[in-house]
Amino acid sequence: MPKSLWLLIIGMVLNVTGSTFLWPVNTIYIHEHLGKSLTAAGIVLMINSGAGVLGNLAGGLLFDRLGGYRAILAGVSITLLALVLLVFYHTFLFYALLLAVIGFGMGMTFPSMYAMAGTVWKEGGRKAFNAIYVAQNVGVALGAAGGGFVASVSFQWSFIGNAGLCAVFFLLVLFGFKEMSSKASEIAPETILTQNTRIQNKTMFTGLLILCAGYLLAWICYVQWPSTIAVFTQETGISLRLYSLLWTVNGALIVLLQPVLTYVLNKWTAATKTQILAGYVIFILSFIIVSQAESFAGFLGAMVVLTLGEMLVWPGVPSIANELAPAGRAGFYQGIVNSTATAGRMIGPSFGGILADTWGMNAVFSVIFGLYLISMALTQLYDRKIAVRDLSQKKTV
Repeated sequence: MPKSLWLLIIGMVLNVTGSTFLWPVNTIYIHEHLGKSLTAAGIVLMINSGAGVLGNLAGGLLFDRLGGYRAILAGVSITLLALVLLVFYHTFLFYALLLAVIGFGMGMTFPSMYAMAGTVWKEGGRKAFNAIYVAQNVGVALGAAGGGFVASVSFQWSFIGNAGLCAVFFLLVLFGFKEMSSKASEIAPETILTQNTRIQNKTMFTGLLILCAGYLLAWICYVQWPSTIAVFTQETGISLRLYSLLWTVNGALIVLLQPVLTYVLNKWTAATKTQILAGYVIFILSFIIVSQAESFAGFLGAMVVLTLGEMLVWPGVPSIANELAPAGRAGFYQGIVNSTATAGRMIGPSFGGILADTWGMNAVFSVIFGLYLISMALTQLYDRKIAVRDLSQKKTV
């Protein structure tokens, strides 16, 4: 891999490690330390995700207009400023406001970093993007481990650590990214907002929307782990340090099991649809385990099972979207998939928080089981009207 890609990988690890210092414990901090309801915590996290969507759009626009270096530098500058302020001001109002600004700034950096990965190592193809994806999960593992340990000592040190890592990332971008080739004409992020042509193959598009409806519900369920289940672990007597260790295991398994997953999927001749359905079944099993967990071992087992499920589902849906996409519309279809995942991350915390505050965690688990069954039904039905010839003779929209 070229030196430029290694710089991007290091930058991604720093960026995600810093952000992961806070996200697994956000709900715990808002609920336990600031004394707010789970509903309020969910709304704050929803606003954070919504700001991230706007940041993605802004980052993509800046990449198109100014190039990757300036887009990433702008995003990390906004994030760093907000994180420095968070060190000194973290009452509920400031916390909610600054978390939104952080979401916006973080959102600006990701599309440009992925786009730059493709420009600095064109011959690498998917390998460049896989490297960035793995770096992202390394950051999750490191950040969750470090963040949980630091938060168990003091949340103030969590804020300082996050700001410190962001400052290192800022310096790396400032002095290391400037010479990278990042012309927007080479790879330009494509979003739904940039699409102005009519959708002609409605059968394919309808199938995608049905598939993504199930994907949305799956994400709403999944994000209960860093929101309502995070508080549930505290009520069960699990320390912050051990809770963060769960996310370390999650990130480590995703990285370490990539070769095993690739081998299994290469040998497994079943359709991607079957892969996703199997993932949903595994998701249900993981939530059954966590609903009965009374010790750290139970939560750990549930997290391991959850990770296996997400390794099947999360890459499976974009893969089907690529198969459904007519020539020249892959970016549009992937944009819908990414928007669906973001919407799930926005809705999930507040949705689960309202359920938990009103009816308790048993209601949360019951609804989760129902939503996953709906996801499975939608996945089973998405291609009902799609003929084999439609996939082999995809028309340009």
